[in-house]
Amino acid sequence: MSKGTLSLTKNYIPFRTDSLKISQRQFTARCFSEENSSVKNNELLGGIKDKWDAMENKSSLLLYAGGAILALWLSSAVVRAVSSVPLLPDLLELVGLGYSGWFVYRYLLFQENRQELASNLDALKKRITGDSE
Repeated sequence: MSKGTLSLTKNYIPFRTDSLKISQRQFTARCFSEENSSVKNNELLGGIKDKWDAMENKSSLLLYAGGAILALWLSSAVVRAVSSVPLLPDLLELVGLGYSGWFVYRYLLFQENRQELASNLDALKKRITGDSE
């Protein structure tokens, strides 16, 4: 062995990892013990059950959830259909890049435009939440 080189043999271990692994296992066992997870699961299920019982119009919630699942399924079908058309995904990507460039130039490049965007977003947020301030 030459001077200045380190021989990595089978017996050379730079530090001992056995104690570290044991402490990680103990930590994992403490964090994910059956008692701890069962208590959290019971609290979670109890909270969901309480919210479900407090809801007045359960049929509309189920209708909205079914509509959301249907919309998700339809949108994934449309995306698959568009993706299968040659050149159309590339064209849509080009349109998206162009719009992103325009948005950066219009709203993000200059300070007064950023302030305008922030005020527009605040106004939209107030319209959505119904705040009249």
